Amino acid sequence: MLTKRMKVSLAAGAILGVICILGAQVRSGFEEEAFYLFAFWYNRLLMGLVIGLAGRTKALPQALTRGGFLGLLVSLAFYSSTGFHDLVGFLAGIAYGVIIEYAAFRYAPKG
Repeated sequence: MLTKRMKVSLAAGAILGVICILGAQVRSGFEEEAFYLFAFWYNRLLMGLVIGLAGRTKALPQALTRGGFLGLLVSLAFYSSTGFHDLVGFLAGIAYGVIIEYAAFRYAPKG
């Protein structure tokens, strides 16, 4: 079901994925392959999906903690598949999980 929470989470994940692509390009000196960059973006989109599916919590601190944890789990999948290549990208994934959860908490209606 495509709820408002899911739409907000997916949109935030897609936007943050673009930011990740830009960051990865800058960090690599514009040497990264297109497949790697797409995988980075797709990972952030999946993070939005996972957070959107998690449902709303009643308290913001609990939501942000969960967002960070889900961001860590989803980012770890990508990080490990690249041979633990990009620590900055992995850590950014944790922060992006918090950001996605905050956006979903703030902009999706209760219920």
